[in-house]
Amino acid sequence: MVHVAEDGTIAYGSPDFDWSILTVPTALAVVRGQLGFSWLEVSDRLATLTQAELEWEPGPDALRVVRRGTERAPRTLGVGEWVMEWPEGPDSPQPRTIAWLVAHLTEVFFERWEWTFGPHERRRDAVVLSGEVGAAVAGLRHEVDRWRAGVDALPEEEAFTVGLSRATEIDAQAPFVHLVAHLNRELVHHGAEIMVLQDLCRAAHVTR
Repeated sequence: MVHVAEDGTIAYGSPDFDWSILTVPTALAVVRGQLGFSWLEVSDRLATLTQAELEWEPGPDALRVVRRGTERAPRTLGVGEWVMEWPEGPDSPQPRTIAWLVAHLTEVFFERWEWTFGPHERRRDAVVLSGEVGAAVAGLRHEVDRWRAGVDALPEEEAFTVGLSRATEIDAQAPFVHLVAHLNRELVHHGAEIMVLQDLCRAAHVTR
């Protein structure tokens, strides 16, 4: 992608990403760059997401985001009208819908922001979710945007501060830049799942 800057120079890539950060030789710049570019890729794909793709179940008993009272899993997460079905355990073989993956990323960024840059009050079970594509994507954008804003505003000398985040025991014991890298991995990993599921859903529709 090519765009023309205000000064008339030609640059490559998206104007929504500050490419100059890729030339900054600090640990915080590395994770900021990875976070910003990874979110750009995922965000562009989410902009094309349809309601049918959001709800598509890639296998039996797939984990979903549903209206409260219609869940088929014994545990759920979320307050309000919509809840995400929670897996039976960390190694559960259940497939996940795109709606579930979007909700999972939303609650992850929600809790990490709350216990890093926020008032340290709410846990992930206080997150508001949605099974409607517009609201679901907007909710994830909100959480990622404010996490990015917090990370971007952090002074370089605080990159290795231990205990800057109190979301988990591991967070409280880790230099902060490790937590940013961890959330980057979550975004890359689950973002890739979202893209693959969207492609598979579209391919299945074309085949039919």
